[in-house]
Amino acid sequence: MRFTKLNYCQYLLSSQINYTMTNLAEHLETISHDAINYYLKREKLTPRLLWDNVKEVVEPDTNGYIIFDDSVLDKKYSEEIEIVRRQYSGNEHGVLKGIGVVSCVYVNPT
Repeated sequence: MRFTKLNYCQYLLSSQINYTMTNLAEHLETISHDAINYYLKREKLTPRLLWDNVKEVVEPDTNGYIIFDDSVLDKKYSEEIEIVRRQYSGNEHGVLKGIGVVSCVYVNPT
């Protein structure tokens, strides 16, 4: 089995808590953590790709709104994760080594 954009988008859409490659690999019997890592390094994943996968289930409404939330995943003990950067964490009230994550949720109260 080959890992594809569809596999990755479905994982992002269905996972509510844990978005790590390790977690994804644990749920795919035939795909390794290394295969996912290699895929993400070479593939360009755009916001358009995610939109194309969710636009059928989004119901536009004048009362609807989009919520963005940014977080920093603490990686203070990481030495070799390429995307780890020094950045400000509001939760820690200071700069730490971590991975910046932005979550986006569409809410339609209707």
